Amino acid sequence: MSLVIWAEGRMVGAGEAAMSAVDHGITVGDGVFETCTVLDGQAFALTRHLARLARSADGLGLEAPDEQKVRDGVAAVLQESVRAGGAFDGRLRITVTAGVGPLGSGRVEGAQTVVVAAQDSVMAPASRAVRSPWPRNERSAVAGLKTTSYAENVVALAHAKDQGADETILPNTVGDLCEGTGSNVFVERDGELVTPRLDSGALAGITRELLLEWGAEAGLPVRAARAGELPFTVLDEVSAGAAQLVLTSSGRNVQPVTWLDGVDVAVGDASRATRELFEKLCRERLDP
Repeated sequence: MSLVIWAEGRMVGAGEAAMSAVDHGITVGDGVFETCTVLDGQAFALTRHLARLARSADGLGLEAPDEQKVRDGVAAVLQESVRAGGAFDGRLRITVTAGVGPLGSGRVEGAQTVVVAAQDSVMAPASRAVRSPWPRNERSAVAGLKTTSYAENVVALAHAKDQGADETILPNTVGDLCEGTGSNVFVERDGELVTPRLDSGALAGITRELLLEWGAEAGLPVRAARAGELPFTVLDEVSAGAAQLVLTSSGRNVQPVTWLDGVDVAVGDASRATRELFEKLCRERLDP
């Protein structure tokens, strides 16, 4: 299936102009977005994603996105995608920008721009990761917000790919484990999976959130870290085989890391169990 795009109420081609050249989302990255997993032609956890979209907009000082307009765009894209190629697994992206604005950082209040796109894709069963030489600023004005200002992540991910990885793991400025460029991180130690606290600067990932909820429901040892429990140096334990690593996101679900900084690393039992649980429940509970 080719890329299917809906922009401001109409279907557009991948190479067709769909936004103003002075849309603030283009000129200064003034916008928010969500990426949903698509399962059998339907968006997974859409309600949670739309709630986070609204939280990110509020954090940027944008008006709350028109939820019905966004849902209409999602429905149009998924219907066209299924019509063109049948039910599919893939990804759907929702982008909301501040709309047409000045060339500088100042914002003019007005109509927002909404774009929705979908494409089929296959999730890899495992990940190869490296440590980032750059930290995430947990004190940033946009810490924890899913914004279209993604240049830091683009540079960090390109650095990882140059080393043969598909993700890079970032510390924060005080040396704690934080997140990947587009994923949350869980460390398996002593039989339990522990993820950095949100005050580390990490994004409140939907997959992270569901894994914590579903893991607790199933009696699996999954929890958020205590203060100071996960320094960035915990990755030394992973490299040494004393701990294991898992990434979570809408593009990965629950994905064990099998290679870190050029060293093959094992997958832990808790990591396997939570991956199996998530793969089962995400298809049984479409909008949890």
